[in-house]
Amino acid sequence: MESEQLFHRGYYRNSYNSITSASSDEELLDGAGVIMDFQTSEDDNLLDGDASIGTHYTMTNGGNINSSTHLLDLLDEPIPGVGTYDDFHTIDWVREKCKDRERHRRINSKKKESAWEMTKSLYDAWSGWLVVTLTGLASGALAGLIDIAADWMTDLKEGICLSALWFNHEQCCWGSNETTFEERDKCPQWKTWAELIIGQAEGPGSYIMNYIMYIFWALSFAFLAVSLVKVFAPYACGSGIPEIKTILSGFIIRGYLGKWTLMIKTITLVLAVASGLSLGKEGPLVHVACCCGNIFSYLFPKYSTNEAKKREVLSAASAAGVSVAFGAPIGGVLFSLEEVSYYFPLKTLWRSFFAALVAAFVLRSINPFGNSRLVLFYVEYHTPWYLFELLPFILLGVFGGLWGAFFIRANIAWCRRRKSTKFGKYPVLEVIIVAAITAVIAFPNPYTRLNTSELIKELFTDCGPLESSSLCDYRNDMNASKIVDDIPDRPAGTGVYSAIWQLCLALIFKIIMTVFTFGIKVPSGLFIPSMLAYYHHDWFIFKEWCEVGADCITPGLYAMVGAAACLGGVTRMTVSLVVIVFELTGGLEYIVPLMAAVMTSKWVGDAFGREGIYEAHIRLNGYPFLDAKEEFTHTTLAADVMRPRRSDPPLAVLTQDNMTVEDIENLINETSYNGFPVIMSKESQRLVGFALRRDLTIAIESARKKQEGIVGSSRVCFAQHTPSLPAESPRPLKLRSILDMSPFTVTDHTPMEIVVDIFRKLGLRQCLVTHNGRLLGIITKKDILRHMAQTANQDPASIMFN
Repeated sequence: MESEQLFHRGYYRNSYNSITSASSDEELLDGAGVIMDFQTSEDDNLLDGDASIGTHYTMTNGGNINSSTHLLDLLDEPIPGVGTYDDFHTIDWVREKCKDRERHRRINSKKKESAWEMTKSLYDAWSGWLVVTLTGLASGALAGLIDIAADWMTDLKEGICLSALWFNHEQCCWGSNETTFEERDKCPQWKTWAELIIGQAEGPGSYIMNYIMYIFWALSFAFLAVSLVKVFAPYACGSGIPEIKTILSGFIIRGYLGKWTLMIKTITLVLAVASGLSLGKEGPLVHVACCCGNIFSYLFPKYSTNEAKKREVLSAASAAGVSVAFGAPIGGVLFSLEEVSYYFPLKTLWRSFFAALVAAFVLRSINPFGNSRLVLFYVEYHTPWYLFELLPFILLGVFGGLWGAFFIRANIAWCRRRKSTKFGKYPVLEVIIVAAITAVIAFPNPYTRLNTSELIKELFTDCGPLESSSLCDYRNDMNASKIVDDIPDRPAGTGVYSAIWQLCLALIFKIIMTVFTFGIKVPSGLFIPSMLAYYHHDWFIFKEWCEVGADCITPGLYAMVGAAACLGGVTRMTVSLVVIVFELTGGLEYIVPLMAAVMTSKWVGDAFGREGIYEAHIRLNGYPFLDAKEEFTHTTLAADVMRPRRSDPPLAVLTQDNMTVEDIENLINETSYNGFPVIMSKESQRLVGFALRRDLTIAIESARKKQEGIVGSSRVCFAQHTPSLPAESPRPLKLRSILDMSPFTVTDHTPMEIVVDIFRKLGLRQCLVTHNGRLLGIITKKDILRHMAQTANQDPASIMFN
């Protein structure tokens, strides 16, 4: 048997001419009951083989790709469950892509046989567009429903519309003839709780009653939300974006994108926003859209049976989620590309674009805010910015970066404390306490009492003749000849100064409460609270820079840039964030201020730590996620990281044809590994392939039930040809079909920098380490994460998923 070694970019791949082979291995964490680890992937060492060198995947791979041998030696039909994945395991991207290519070849080879096969081929080709269309339709419809319900329930804390109970405050007064310009929010149809309960519209008694009812409704909504999450769908809590990033990288979390999670997340998101907690609905809308994409993907076999293809749908769904959250379809596509997607081919870009388009169209058709816009706080600025304003824009970026670094550290410290103390065992109590504190402090301040979207609208909007906000309370000189909306030279009234102080208090309140709110057991988005972290600049400091009477400073623009800077500091988003905010304002001329502020906030934030809030929560939860943005600069080799180490027991392996069914069952029962390399013999250590624990268990159980003569002493054969056995021997069990014969391998001298890059770009679960074609050990994704933690002086045990 001759071996051939190929040196390619620092690693070896070995190829042998006689028995096919390569294997992949992956070992997993010993979990109690559940093996939670980052699974193994297939490696490539070809031993001896006239079996096709190409990828030889089993069962769900759709068959042996090149070999003429039967796909299943033990049965005529595939074994149900072989080739699938357990919960909390990582998919094998290489195997899934091979499955899809084989499926595509099979469909193309049959499409000319009949009209029915041609129809099936067309259906398969269009299924990708159909599933993203359905996802966009559902995302837009649910976003509209959430917006309408959240607005109504938010106003329910203050009163109710007697003429139509389903109207919120603004809608209730639309048709009223008794409203005035100064008090446009007051009309006879709308009754506060004080008016209904004690019959007083003004006075201390009215204020106290409204205060009590505000707290009552806030606590009721919060309690109902956390109770529904705890009882029916624990995965519906939080933002969802850290978990979606992890799922899109190939991790399996069963139920996280299921129908129960979708239903409970939709309901509790409305309740959480209406309760007045310092959170937004924008982040969870991405989770809602991904739930829709996951559910609709099961209608199409192309996606339901292939985990890698399903993740293409989820990437498009996340774009649709951001599209309806911000009214920014292009920003949604860029968000999916920059922030959440792990694998983003060109066709996924097109489908993400289409899904975002459909979702935005549906939301615009629903028109939940009655302003013919996709969001409540859409604004337009027409005043150009001046060069001297770059300095305050950059200062806003510095503030945003500092705020982001502070928020990430404070929030992660609190979440870690929640995990490690008894306080985390009482999520309902925590939500009630946070909601109570928020309601008690928020009610006296009109800016903290407002819905988050309404507050953003208030801060973004320019002052004009139609604005009744306290921020626009300028004194009007009745003897002056200027037109009414020429504001620059008018002196500020008392309302402006009181509003500034109230906004300062709101800023401090939001900073503190958002730290404690993000991560509690209700749907809690981050986007809008971050945008509130900076209210707006005091435009009087620019007074001497402008000509007399010139309206050269746009306060709303500073609110917008400050919001983008704070959000960039927290999430470390750049391109997608600038485009999202640009689409909100509809003004191309403000691209440069936004870019300057966002880039500055990222630089300042990165000086304190390169992780954004989502990556920090991924690390806190110990998810097996290799961040492509993180550089690996150490000079270790594969031999330094692989297992087994010198002090460890030998690597658990299977031999090609001299183990019995009982031997394999004992090995499975005695170990918790997710897979085993298959070698020719214990003496040669030549690699043949890799068999997954799950596939071995299912295949043996199926053979015992469906084949006669399979007993514990039956010889198990992974070779192409069964060796000669004595006549009295029991019937052998051929399991070659479940063997991965093209696992990825590296040599023991491969730099870990290259190994980490291979894991990231190919999505491997594990690779095998060889020396001169002989198996030495295995490196799994878990090993890499543990090694990276050690090199960063962190405790490896503290970052692993548990």
